[in-house]
Amino acid sequence: MKIQLRYISLIALFMALTGACVENLPTELAYEGYEYANLDESAGDWNLILMTNNEEAVIPDPSAVGSAALNQELTEAKAKIAGASPEQRAAVIYWTNNPLLRWNEIALELSVKYNLIPGPNPDGTYTLPNPADPSATPNFPFAHPPYISRMLSYLSVAQYDGLITSWHYKQKFGRPAPYVLDPQIMSAYADNGLNSYPSDGAVVAITSRDVLSAMFPLEKEYLAKLADEHLESLVVAGINVKSDVDAGILIGTEVSKKALARAATDGMKNAQTPKAKSDSIKNAAFERFGWQWDNMETPVRPVGLTPLFGKVKMWNVPNVEEVRARVPPAPGTPEFNESAEELKRYADNLTVEQRRIANFWNDGLNTYSPPGHWNRFAKETAVKYRLSPVRTARVFAYMNMAIVDAGIACWDSKYYYHYPRPIQTIPGFRTILGTPNFPAYTSGHSTFSAAGSEVLAYFFPADAEQFRKQAEEAAMSRVYGGIHYRFDAEEGLDQGKKVGSYAVNRAKLDQAD
Repeated sequence: MKIQLRYISLIALFMALTGACVENLPTELAYEGYEYANLDESAGDWNLILMTNNEEAVIPDPSAVGSAALNQELTEAKAKIAGASPEQRAAVIYWTNNPLLRWNEIALELSVKYNLIPGPNPDGTYTLPNPADPSATPNFPFAHPPYISRMLSYLSVAQYDGLITSWHYKQKFGRPAPYVLDPQIMSAYADNGLNSYPSDGAVVAITSRDVLSAMFPLEKEYLAKLADEHLESLVVAGINVKSDVDAGILIGTEVSKKALARAATDGMKNAQTPKAKSDSIKNAAFERFGWQWDNMETPVRPVGLTPLFGKVKMWNVPNVEEVRARVPPAPGTPEFNESAEELKRYADNLTVEQRRIANFWNDGLNTYSPPGHWNRFAKETAVKYRLSPVRTARVFAYMNMAIVDAGIACWDSKYYYHYPRPIQTIPGFRTILGTPNFPAYTSGHSTFSAAGSEVLAYFFPADAEQFRKQAEEAAMSRVYGGIHYRFDAEEGLDQGKKVGSYAVNRAKLDQAD
């Protein structure tokens, strides 16, 4: 973690010196291994998302308790624990007994690192990142909000299916942990009574390494080192022997293949279009409605951000048109004029609190964007309620599926309506946050946030009001910042809630409650 955290620290220093908001940068969650509120023994029977059945990832039968083979592994584990270096013991503390949270942090850190928009060439042209040559300038990927939301969905779903499969085999084979079998072995974590074969930690390490390596190809070596450190820590922590870890690696590898096979065919590779296609989308919107969004930068970017992200395969919504936003008010109508006047009032009289909200939710370049913000909230809440790894994975999987589906729905509406932003329609208007390179309607912040809040409200009903207020604040932050009209934000909230309800309805049928 030292390399990545050093990078984050430099960004934090820069933003502190320039007065920018640092609240939304990812930081390590301050927690250590904890006692699970519920072991979720029956999680092996929960419904899978990528896999077709809970034994699709085949692992060998484990050596029996008392066998020479297992006794040898216990002896080797004791030797490894006794000879552990200070660095290895620090790794045990870092990875904890819910390492899914750590891998989520790593994903957000990489999102920050790669959330850098390609700048113009000296001649005013733009070069886009090339996935076939990720080390070329600019590097691949540009981790914009659609990219981050999609990445987090694959990461979370792979972790979830892997852990369900792990729990199934734990229950089937019932092999106790090393610290239960040998009194000379001490667990570094709370004794949760979790069977050790196969290793759930190894499943998380491999699915996370594989999915993140595909999403951030220049970080493969870094991610491999993290995974190796994580795998080694499982034995040093006294919770696994080598065969536990090997079985977890088999499961993680199989689930990763499923996740990456879906990712290869979900349509994301076509989301960023050439100029001719982008122009045709703009012209079609103008023919329908009589308006169009134009990029207002200098030099002008010839193509908006991912015009066909709205065509990417959704996880839970059967058809994006089912959640397409209603037609927005035409420029010049009373509803439009009312919203435009509101923006001008905010621009002239923004309060300190409104400016704080706008900055807190800015989530622009060099941040983990709105999807990352909601993953941060989910992490904090999972620790608050001491969720087991598999139940933590359930929260992240359904939330991140909802968030990316919301992004897809939002981008479908953005480019179907191609609605101009306030800086284009209000003479002399200026924002306090810059202007994104895509149409206004609906608000991405609103849609991402409403979907995330609906799922978290379902899983944590005692905190439902808080989550929904945070979504509303995220939506209004874009109005305060001059990025969106009020109707962009309000319709985005409604759209996100509709998308979130699909994920919640699926969760209600997954046999987990």
